Amino acid sequence: MPPRSRLKTIGALRRFGYKPSSIRQEMRRNLVAKIRKKERLFPGIIGFDDTVIPQIENAILAGQDIILLGERGQAKSRIIRSLVSLLDPWIPTIDGCEINDIPFSPNCKPCLAKVAKDGDKTKIRWIGRDERYSEKLATPDISIADLIGEVDPIKVAEGRYLADEHTIHYGLVPRTNRGIFSINELPDLAERVQVGLFNLMEERDVQIKGYRIRLPLDIFVVATANPEDYTNRGRIITPLKDRYGAQIRTHYPQNIAQEMEIMDQERSSILDEDNVFVPPYFKEVIAEITAQARRSSHINQRSGVSVRVSIANLETVISNATRRAIRNKEEWAVPRVSDLPFIAASFNGKIEMESFEDGREDRVIDELTKRALLTVFGRHLDIQALEPVVQYFQDGKVVEVSSEAPVASYRKALRANSSLEDATVELGADQRPETRAAAAEFILEGLHLNRKLNRETVNGKFRYGSLPVTKVPRSR
Repeated sequence: MPPRSRLKTIGALRRFGYKPSSIRQEMRRNLVAKIRKKERLFPGIIGFDDTVIPQIENAILAGQDIILLGERGQAKSRIIRSLVSLLDPWIPTIDGCEINDIPFSPNCKPCLAKVAKDGDKTKIRWIGRDERYSEKLATPDISIADLIGEVDPIKVAEGRYLADEHTIHYGLVPRTNRGIFSINELPDLAERVQVGLFNLMEERDVQIKGYRIRLPLDIFVVATANPEDYTNRGRIITPLKDRYGAQIRTHYPQNIAQEMEIMDQERSSILDEDNVFVPPYFKEVIAEITAQARRSSHINQRSGVSVRVSIANLETVISNATRRAIRNKEEWAVPRVSDLPFIAASFNGKIEMESFEDGREDRVIDELTKRALLTVFGRHLDIQALEPVVQYFQDGKVVEVSSEAPVASYRKALRANSSLEDATVELGADQRPETRAAAAEFILEGLHLNRKLNRETVNGKFRYGSLPVTKVPRSR
């Protein structure tokens, strides 16, 4: 990398032997270097190593513009923003240039005039990666002037001619020259504006207000789109879609382990306190609820079930456990099964139901939660080995639990039912009473869902006991 502190003019840059590269050459060169060093291209992107990322690497090596197609919450925007790491840390441009012209071969008239006047003494400045990335969320009100540019009436009023390039106020695209330009939710862009991008995608130049101004641009164009948007809100017109070299489909995590890793990585940092502990099986339940939602016929799968559902639900149960620990003056905040009803607040706004009916969302969430608990319970515990736990309840004993109950109330139940306490250890609970209480709730609920125990709701509390005895009618 050239020493920026010493190279301050075009002449100094020329004597140093600096050779500019196109944006595609630059990204390709830096990608090749990362591959050779076996560096991760997208740190923090989980589950795409064998699917999406190889396709992105192929597109960059081929110099192709990219459109990422996928449902919401599939890390499309994060991938695009991570492409900035493939840019050189610094590149030179003419000082004061609005469109980041190459110092040796400027395109805009102000820079041409400056070089013609000052020659090798023309000052340069160095721009970093962040200045070479622009992102625009597509909305129906975006105009060609926003993206490409517009004639500035103030400059015309100052005495310049309309055809004078000095009258142009450049839009976002020219200002991203020699960088990466991203359009999020491309189908939301009005079709007439999409037409205006044709030249940018193919001829690599733009036209402003019909004036004969050729402005060659060097831009890597990426976009995102949700398949649902093609019919609901808009569409990508075929000629524009044809100009993207690579259309890459993203996806949700392919297994529970990936979902859990994303949850841990993305959950709110304010919850990362020393006294918070989420048992692995409980994280698995949260992830499994989302996995069940992605297969549910009651939920609109075209809209998708984002990973944000898992993240928000995890944050909710941690928050409720924290609230309980504060109120009961307990040392550890450990989520329990009785905290799960509270996820309705973080779940409802992130799914779209197939049919509209008052209260249906809560019923669906409750059913998904039960399925997830049953599934995770089966992965971790042998129902037959828990028969001694069930036997404890045969003579009418009951155990009450609730989201507000202090951990002390669980100690008595665990001491009385040693088989239940042994089962919590088998599940992985350590000596902390909070983890034992959480494990006990999970086991009791699992036995209930497996129809081994009865559960009643009494004054907002769950009461577990033996199944009611079914009387066999006497034959006559």
